[in-house]
Amino acid sequence: MALMPRNLSFSRQILPLIAMIGVALAAYYIVSGLPDRNTADPDEQPPKAVGKLASAPRVAGAGIVEPASEVIDIGSALSGLVTEVRVKPGDKVAPGEVLFMVDARAARAQLAEAEAAVGEARAAITEATTAQTTARQQLNLYRSLADPAAVSRAEVIRAKGEEATSTSRLELARARLAAAEAATAAAQTEIERLTVRAPIAGEILAVNIRPGEFVATQGGSSQPFIQMGNTDPLHVRIDIDENEAARVKLGTPAVVSPRGAAELHVNATFVRAEPQVVPKRSLTNSAAERVDVRVLQLIYALPKTDAFRVGQQIDAFIPAKDAPTDKDD
Repeated sequence: MALMPRNLSFSRQILPLIAMIGVALAAYYIVSGLPDRNTADPDEQPPKAVGKLASAPRVAGAGIVEPASEVIDIGSALSGLVTEVRVKPGDKVAPGEVLFMVDARAARAQLAEAEAAVGEARAAITEATTAQTTARQQLNLYRSLADPAAVSRAEVIRAKGEEATSTSRLELARARLAAAEAATAAAQTEIERLTVRAPIAGEILAVNIRPGEFVATQGGSSQPFIQMGNTDPLHVRIDIDENEAARVKLGTPAVVSPRGAAELHVNATFVRAEPQVVPKRSLTNSAAERVDVRVLQLIYALPKTDAFRVGQQIDAFIPAKDAPTDKDD
C-alpha cells in the first residue's frame, strides 16, 4: 500500500470500483447472450386448407405420390449377364416392349441342337414310313396269292416281322420327334424368358442395371433392376391417423399441396380407400409426428400438372363429417 496515495483507500474506493466494473461486464455478457426474439416469416409456409375447407371441418394427412398402377419392380426370371438395356428413365413403353436382355447364347445353342434333333426325327419318320409301306405291300402280296404253296411259310413270317419292325421304328421316330419338338419349345421359352418385357404400358422410373452386369434371381441385390408404372394419371396415397379415420368423409375431393410449396393447391379426385388399416411406413420427419401408429390409406387421382413427381411427399386436407348433435344422440 506504500505506492498508493495517502488519501486513496483501497477498501473504500478501489474495491467498489472493481465491483462496479465486474457488474457492468456481467450485465453486458448477459444482454449479448440473450436469443434474438425478433419475429420473421418462415422460409417455407406451413400447409393450410384453402377455400371452403378453410372454415369447414377437415382432416389433415400426409402422403406420397405414386403411379396409378403403383410402382412395378421388374426382375429377371433367369440369372445371367445383361447384354442389352433398351430403356432409360423417363421413357414411355408399350405392353410387351423389350426392357433388357440377358445372355441367351446357351439357350440358343440348346435350340439349335433341338432343331437338329427335330430334323433327324422327321427323316427317321420318312424312312420308317417307307419301310413300313414296303413291308405291308410285300405281306399283302403274299396274302393275295391264290396258291398258298407259291411262297414258303418262312417268307411270310419274314414279311410279317419286317412289317412289325418298320411299324415299331415309325412309332419310335414319332416319339423322338415329339421329344425334339418339346426340347425346341423349351429352348424357345428359355430364350423368351431371357428377354424381359414391359408388363403394362407406362413410364420407366428407374434403371438400376447396365450392360455387362450379372443379374441373379436369388441372393442378388435387393434393388429392383427396373422400376416402372402408369403415370397417367398420378395418384397420391394419403395416410390418415387411425384416430381420425372415422371422421373422414369418403368420396369427397381432397386439397393437395406438394411438400415445400404450400402456396400451390390442387383438387384431387377420390379413387378408393384401402380396406386394411396398416402400420405407418411413410414418414415426414416432423418433430411432432407419431410413428408408432396405424393409418387408413386413401388413394386420390391428381390432375395433370408438372408440380408432382413419383415419390414426392404431399400434404392433404380432406373434408370431415359433421360433428354429431344432441338430436343425433
